[in-house]
Amino acid sequence: MGAHLYCGARGVMAARPVVAARPAERGPSDAPAPPRSPSRGQRGITGLETAIILIAFVIMGSVFAFTVLSTGVFTSERAKQTVFSAIADTSNSLSPRGTATAFAARLGGEDTVYKVTFVVTSTMSGQPIDLTPPATMDKAGVDPDISVGAQYTMVISYVDDSHFVSDVPWTVRFLGSSSDDTVLEGNEKAEITVWLFDFDNDNPTGDDALAYSANGGIDSGPLVTANKRFSLEVKPARGAALAVERVVPPALRGVMTLR
Repeated sequence: MGAHLYCGARGVMAARPVVAARPAERGPSDAPAPPRSPSRGQRGITGLETAIILIAFVIMGSVFAFTVLSTGVFTSERAKQTVFSAIADTSNSLSPRGTATAFAARLGGEDTVYKVTFVVTSTMSGQPIDLTPPATMDKAGVDPDISVGAQYTMVISYVDDSHFVSDVPWTVRFLGSSSDDTVLEGNEKAEITVWLFDFDNDNPTGDDALAYSANGGIDSGPLVTANKRFSLEVKPARGAALAVERVVPPALRGVMTLR
């Protein structure tokens, strides 16, 4: 608190104390507003809701991952099956064993090859091969004997420079241990005989021991004589065809090894 000098009516200077101004009183309306609560007019996210959202994302991600993996596994299996099927269809299912043998006799007084035999085994591990033949041989009367209604799936064709027979008759005989059926499996060996002409067992050495085939072999035209090159194509139901190409020797005999 200070003092101020002032001059009165008579010119005398006198000191008058100065009273400090008191601060203005604040009324209720001048009080500062309390801070607003976050929950007033707003809605926050609780920990439980956050956890639910995270669990939902995890579940959706798991379902998506499972779907992708399942699709990938299915696609891989289909691709593997396709590859294996293609390999089976393009690889040989039959393999020749040893050499081929030709048999000759006379037709109209001229020597000719009338049948060819060769041995085959399976190259498809664990996969049986149906060798049901279209004909049989009983060494009585005329061979071969066509099996009427035979449900055979393997077809053999014959080709040389004069003939093409798309479905030549053939017979089969299993060698060694076998399961007494016409299915080639495991380590079994089967001897296949391809018949080009009909053979008369009652006149095996005569000039007319043979006749043109009435059962699907060579039914006309030139005979299969010396130096004749020919091809047999064995077409099983599954797998690639097996080609057997041989040349008839220069001199025909009753039994000949073909090379």
